[in-house]
Amino acid sequence: MKKVLIIEDDDSIAELQKDYLEMSGFSVEICGDGLKGLKLIEDGDFDLLILDIMLPGMDGLEILRRIRNTKDIPVLLVSAKKEEIDKIRGFGLGADDYITKPFSPAELVARVNAHLAKYERLKSKYANGDKSVVLTVRGLEVQKNSRRVFVNGKEVNLAQKEFELLLFLIQNPNRVFGREELFERIWGLDALGDASTVTVHIARVREKIESDPSNPQYIETVWGAGYRFRV
Repeated sequence: MKKVLIIEDDDSIAELQKDYLEMSGFSVEICGDGLKGLKLIEDGDFDLLILDIMLPGMDGLEILRRIRNTKDIPVLLVSAKKEEIDKIRGFGLGADDYITKPFSPAELVARVNAHLAKYERLKSKYANGDKSVVLTVRGLEVQKNSRRVFVNGKEVNLAQKEFELLLFLIQNPNRVFGREELFERIWGLDALGDASTVTVHIARVREKIESDPSNPQYIETVWGAGYRFRV
């Protein structure tokens, strides 16, 4: 039974989400406080997190920022705010989805199922295929099976989408990809957000793998066209 943690300070919304998820076969825990929720994530073993942005104690974006280097589980952000900047910040911090209130509980269950299924496919792929594949370029090492990245022998931690983006680019060297194509390839046609999410993720990956992010040696910007991984 998959375990889902809901961090939501509106009791009626949290209970409604819990009821629908439990009817769909999930084990669900609810927390209404950001700080307590962060502690639950750090100490628990959850398969997916549904995270409200506006929370007492600590907001959802800060929780996401703190857990992304240690927890590689699907995270669905929930918010009543419709501003694009919140979506971009959320995706930039490693969120897998962004749902705007009000929403259908049935849609939430569908999204939870879809993200868990995708996560399981990825784990199975890296566990059963590609076992010995390690991609190395000028001191950068990307291990497909373990989803680990090293720069000059030092490990750096990438969020799930950051890793998928880097892996896709390094597997397709010297080819230019536009933002729209990268968004479609990594986030999928049905993903929320827009191509500006790619810009945010490229910047975050550069911060982690480049010695000088303003003068990148791996992921280059081709002005007016997109991005290319240079080998």
